[in-house]
Parts: sequence; C-alpha cells; structure tokens
Amino acid sequence: MLQSMTSRPPASDALRQGASTDEQTTPAFTAREFRNAMGQFATGVVVISTEIGGEPHAMTANAFMSGSLEPPLVLVSVACTARMHEKIRNAGMFGISVLAHGQDDISQHFAGKPSERYAPVFERVGGVPVIEGAAVRLAAQLRHAYPCGDHTLFVGEVHEMFTHTDAPQPLLFHAGRYGRLAESN
Repeated sequence: MLQSMTSRPPASDALRQGASTDEQTTPAFTAREFRNAMGQFATGVVVISTEIGGEPHAMTANAFMSGSLEPPLVLVSVACTARMHEKIRNAGMFGISVLAHGQDDISQHFAGKPSERYAPVFERVGGVPVIEGAAVRLAAQLRHAYPCGDHTLFVGEVHEMFTHTDAPQPLLFHAGRYGRLAESN
C-alpha cells in the first residue's frame, strides 16, 4: 500500500533559479514517521571517533559517505545535540571505522547500549583512535562543517587509511535492525 505524506508544494520559480527561501512549512508527517521512512534505506554502520585531551570519544552512525576521490573526502552527519558534535569541531579531525558483519556489539556499545561482551579496543591511525579490527579504518582532517537542519555535515579529508585484505561482509542497518548481504551463488 502506497501512502502519500506531502510536506510542501512544488518549489517556486525563485527557488528553481537558485534563490533561497526562509519559508518553512509544517510537514504532514511526524519526525518519527520520517525517521522510519528513511530507515527503509539500507546503510552500512560506522563508528565516528576523535580524541580530546588524550581521551578517545566515539559514536555509532549510519549517515556516512564518500564525498570525493580527489581529494579523498568523506562526510558524516552528526546531530547538533550529540556530544560528538562539539568534540569533532574542537579536535579538528576524526576517525571512521567501517564495521563488518558480526560487529553488532561494537555498534551497540557506541550507540549508548553497552554490553558486558564488548570492551572498546582502539588503535591509532593518523593520530586518531579507530576501532581495532574494523573492516576499514581511516583518519580525516576536518575541512568543512555545514549546518543541515538539526545536524551538521562534517567533511573530512582522508590522510591515512587501512582496509582488511579479505574484504569482510559489511554490517548493514535497515528498518532499525542489523542485517547482512545475501550470499551470492
């Protein structure tokens, strides 16, 4: 069943021509309904990390993507209310650990749901802490921070990166649950 929830009329001619508008409309859906809808897009899972005063700080996220190949840029979206938000700004650099299937405990731990089965183990890459054993571990220098509603898009230039040679299956997240790729024949 297809359900329509419209938030605003089509863009005006001024907006199509690049002019900005401060006009805001109230959507016909709640923030939770929007979150559930966006959860239908399957993503990978990363741990964003940084260090302040010699102490590592990390959080789980799924709003991550590559932004450019030359220079090598990555983007993460962090809620303005998250403790990590100001830590990234203050540190000026951050690490990304791309989690592999089976690293659910790590994801849960840094999402604020620690388990007795997992104790964080960090290694250093390019001057920042990253998760030991993650499928991809990279270090990025903060280059830009763009306000994006109740989040900020942090753009970092990658200056060091390590990957697993066996390319493990990714840890996937869809509709509020972890998943995995189907085995190919």
